[in-house]
Amino acid sequence: MQKNIMIVDDAKSMRSLVAMTLRNSGYQVVEASDGDEALKKIGDQKLHLVITDFNMPKMNGIDLIRSIKSDSRYRFIPVVMLTMINDEEKKRQGQMAGAKAWIVKPFKPETMLNVVRKVIG
Repeated sequence: MQKNIMIVDDAKSMRSLVAMTLRNSGYQVVEASDGDEALKKIGDQKLHLVITDFNMPKMNGIDLIRSIKSDSRYRFIPVVMLTMINDEEKKRQGQMAGAKAWIVKPFKPETMLNVVRKVIG
């Protein structure tokens, strides 16, 4: 069974890069440009993982994680942060909100895939 991953990032180029990396490894990909759009799309399909940026308009990554984790329908979907921020306090906030992992941009495709495999198999 193919696993579905949602990528949430306001930068189309970053979404495309992550999507290409994941699709080339056999994953299905759903894209959203911000947290609001992600929440609107999340119920449209079964997701196995959400990968989100930290800084986005309308709703940042931490607020998106909190929204996902507070909804009983989605709270078991793992979330990974993919961001340029490499600050220990922000990482702690992400972990407290429910992030399973933190990947710093720019990323190596093999690093991304290793994290995805560890989180969802």
